[in-house]
Amino acid sequence: MIGFSILFVKRGNKEAIIFSIGFASLAFMSALDLVYFYASSQSYQFSLWRWGVVGFIIATIVVLGRRFAINQEQMINYSKELEFYNHQLQLSEKMEIISALAASVAHEVRNPLQVTRGFLQLVAARTDDKNKEYMGIAIEELDRASVIITEFLTFAKPQLDEVVDLNVFKEINQIEGIIVPLATLHGGRIIVDVPNDLYIRGNSSKLKQVLINIIKNSIEAFQVDGQIHIWAYAKHRKVYIHIKDNGEGIEPAQLIKLGEPYYSTKTKGTGLGLMITFRIVEAMQGHLEFQSQKYIGTEAIICFPSIAVK
Repeated sequence: MIGFSILFVKRGNKEAIIFSIGFASLAFMSALDLVYFYASSQSYQFSLWRWGVVGFIIATIVVLGRRFAINQEQMINYSKELEFYNHQLQLSEKMEIISALAASVAHEVRNPLQVTRGFLQLVAARTDDKNKEYMGIAIEELDRASVIITEFLTFAKPQLDEVVDLNVFKEINQIEGIIVPLATLHGGRIIVDVPNDLYIRGNSSKLKQVLINIIKNSIEAFQVDGQIHIWAYAKHRKVYIHIKDNGEGIEPAQLIKLGEPYYSTKTKGTGLGLMITFRIVEAMQGHLEFQSQKYIGTEAIICFPSIAVK
């Protein structure tokens, strides 16, 4: 017992240290009793060993308590992991159902919508102004339905048609002409700080779709003096792209649901835009996460494997 205690104490085991202290107190009190016994011509009554036993018992209780606390913490961690995997499984099942639904229905629904839109345009050209207004609303709603169906199709087939080496600086620079005027229109501005030597592997149009979706969400969250800061860097063979705004922010309960089917923080949102964004990032072997504080802003962090270009 002493040998094992010394071995574990050398390894820095706290339970072994506590046990050794308790055992040492018992040994010390017992030895002290023996010293008094022989010093008093063997007329001394042993009593100190009882305090040593008390110390040893207390040390044992402390060790058992620590082990119980550690086991309880492990059980809590296991339950959290189980809850996480259960959530991932449910999300995967939802996505599989939506993928199957999108692939089987979207094409069939979009075709009659386009025909109906064409006939509405013809009728609107031959009707009075009052009815034209109604026709315009109907056409706008048909267009919105068409966009939703297109998003369904993108979600059902997120595979990358063409995978090439991409320069992150050039890709972001190409969409600046779209996002800067949009931000200005909403009373905000965009600051870009991206070096020109970051390269990833992926599809150019899909990457642009991901960046535009995230930046557009940031623009729509603008408050007074809106600002979006976009920066990128390489670290541990990864390329990180940060998109941070100073908008209204997202509640923690809403943040963990981002990317789930049909979940959106917008009044007229479908929840498909971010869901598609997550799927595209995953298809490019990347990772996307959001950090946010209410009334302070939201930050999207996209991570892709870095590649070296000669």
